[in-house]
Amino acid sequence: MSLRKLDFLSISRITLAFLLLLSVLPLTAQYPGQVTKTSHDAPVLRSIAVLEWTGEPGHPKTSRLVPVAVFDASRIEGDQLQDGGIYMARPQPLALSGEVEYELQQNGHPLGLFDIKNAGQEQGSWVGYGTWKPLPAPRPKPSMAEVARSLRETDDEDSDKPILHRKHHAGEDSSGSSTSPSTTSSPSAPAPASDSDRPTLHKRDSSETSTSSAPAHDSDRPTLKKGRTRPPEDIGHVDSLPDVTDPNRPRLMRGKSSNNIEVLPTLMGLPPDMQQAVAISDAKTRPEHPWTFIWANPDDEAKMKSAMESMARDALGLTPPPPPPAPRKPASRKTAQPAPAPPPPAPLLDENFRVFELAYGSGATLVLTARTGGPLNQQKFVTLIAQPDFYANLLILLKYVANGAHLDDTPRMRLIDAVDALADNRGELLFELRGQTQRQFALYRVLRGQAEKLFITGPGEFGQEIR
Repeated sequence: MSLRKLDFLSISRITLAFLLLLSVLPLTAQYPGQVTKTSHDAPVLRSIAVLEWTGEPGHPKTSRLVPVAVFDASRIEGDQLQDGGIYMARPQPLALSGEVEYELQQNGHPLGLFDIKNAGQEQGSWVGYGTWKPLPAPRPKPSMAEVARSLRETDDEDSDKPILHRKHHAGEDSSGSSTSPSTTSSPSAPAPASDSDRPTLHKRDSSETSTSSAPAHDSDRPTLKKGRTRPPEDIGHVDSLPDVTDPNRPRLMRGKSSNNIEVLPTLMGLPPDMQQAVAISDAKTRPEHPWTFIWANPDDEAKMKSAMESMARDALGLTPPPPPPAPRKPASRKTAQPAPAPPPPAPLLDENFRVFELAYGSGATLVLTARTGGPLNQQKFVTLIAQPDFYANLLILLKYVANGAHLDDTPRMRLIDAVDALADNRGELLFELRGQTQRQFALYRVLRGQAEKLFITGPGEFGQEIR
């Protein structure tokens, strides 16, 4: 056999062995980046709602809490954002379970707390009723004198604690070790006399461990932070909203239970003086994240607002056409009259201009909503979402125009606020889509120069808007 043929056979055998080795590799090796377990820091439950009230903030006359979305990170299949008005309704939805506590926010800053006491249906939609509570006062930091006094008291208490000494037995030296090695190694050596005052440890029988009825702890099972436990005398207490006795039903953050249920009067319909605020209930306590954008030059905000208003007037058809050019006249010795001043811009009613920083270092996101005057069937509504580019020119990401005569087909978009719906330190824009007799809530995510609809609730009837 020639040397060239031998080399060819050797290479063929090596190639065949390499192919066989690849065939027996586990299939999971094809996906080295596959994640099999979720992070323990991921949120389990996070409910987004809107509190609506009349009166003063903190002291409302009437109120109701409308659930919007529930973010359930434990869901493996399907969307993790669920409609809060119907998610796990047994019969009331999970977002409106008894004693669930919501934190009210405005532009990312906490306003107060709202505890759900009971729930009901208004024209087929679930809403929650409860009480508006102030934020708990922060604990004052202890002074250096108090810290030093606490340390001294701790040292004094430790000095009074008794010290246990091991009893000396025969056959042991001062170090506690046996002086005769044969004493412990010989099985025939007599056991030392038992000491009635000496504590002894007992080993658990293996049969007890195998027959224990305690369930094994599942490290992958998500757990929620529970509120304060109910005192023993409240075991027989019954709330106006019966709780569901399902051990597998997840629960949101719980507030402190109370025997005296103080529920604010119910808010009905859509009154003109109704106010709205974002409400969040999370199983974890998260740091405050304001959404306010800080301008490097305060004059830039006024310029951006003026440009947004001009675009809104164009979208609403309020910008008059430019006048035709005046005919040229022959030059004369008389002084030319100055051109008449342009008419003032048409007013924008119910104008709401906000600037957000939806993520740290993400730049400004501008939102403007407004409408025209006149009867409802002749009004027009506009919503603009824009961002400035490197040259301070506005880039329109979303332009939405609705007609008052067809609100059931194209409802008006009313900005409520920015909210972190996915607990990822990035804000989404929460809008109310209000029609003639129905309304929905929608979350929009602004990312990479686009404003995309992230989530929308099912339609709910709340009656005709009163004007």
